[in-house]
Amino acid sequence: MQKQLILFGVFIFVFAALIYFFNESGSPGIELQYLTWQEVEDVFNDHDTVVIPLGAITKEHGPHLPLNNDYIMAEYLAERVVKELNVAMMPTVPFGFYPSFLEYPGSVSLQPETFKNLIKDICGSIAGYGIKKFYIINTGVSTARVLAPAKEELFRESGIIMEYTDIIKAGEDAVHEVETQEGGTHADEIETSMMLYIKPDIVDMSKAVKDYDPRDLPGLTRDKNKSHTFSPTGIWGDPTLATKEKGEKVTEAVVRDIIEDIRRLMKR
Repeated sequence: MQKQLILFGVFIFVFAALIYFFNESGSPGIELQYLTWQEVEDVFNDHDTVVIPLGAITKEHGPHLPLNNDYIMAEYLAERVVKELNVAMMPTVPFGFYPSFLEYPGSVSLQPETFKNLIKDICGSIAGYGIKKFYIINTGVSTARVLAPAKEELFRESGIIMEYTDIIKAGEDAVHEVETQEGGTHADEIETSMMLYIKPDIVDMSKAVKDYDPRDLPGLTRDKNKSHTFSPTGIWGDPTLATKEKGEKVTEAVVRDIIEDIRRLMKR
């Protein structure tokens, strides 16, 4: 009996040591939405960096991808970060500044000031609990135009440090390696490939078509008489060239770049 108790004690010690090791080594992080406020208080006492995923839950992505494409991508990237880094993770922000897509039913865009204040209010609220470093997992292009002034104002007004993903630059070496389309950045070869890797069941390749206006004017339009990039489908690029293999290379590169961004922020 005594031997069994000793073995049980050794087991408990080893188990506790493993838990401690994974927590101290930064894996995994903590998703705040599943905790009580008392538990969150303890988390904030032990962490100085909060990550906020940002991905549109209602934004058109052509006939082959759903409106919540960016939300799914943000959730996936957040999950990868939580598994890799010892950060506190907020729930995904589902709305942002996406003015280029408002001609396509279902797409929602906040006004720039509304979106900026939304991000500032989220960071400002959490800063009240002692957190001063934030990272936005940004899955949009137009959102960066508002995140930039939000970052400056947060630091100037409150000393809050906020960084965010430049989704055009994230994983760009992998993009250059695998991309074969003539051009494009929306619901295109690259984005569709990423979704074939991240969540293939949401992709309907039978509806994917090439839709590329080389003029690259601001915003997308369904009206060829307007001075915007003409796109009757809501695509800008050629998703017919997408493959899961391309998506794996790009997605893994994006994940690595985001993790490196956050690591740099954590060290500041």
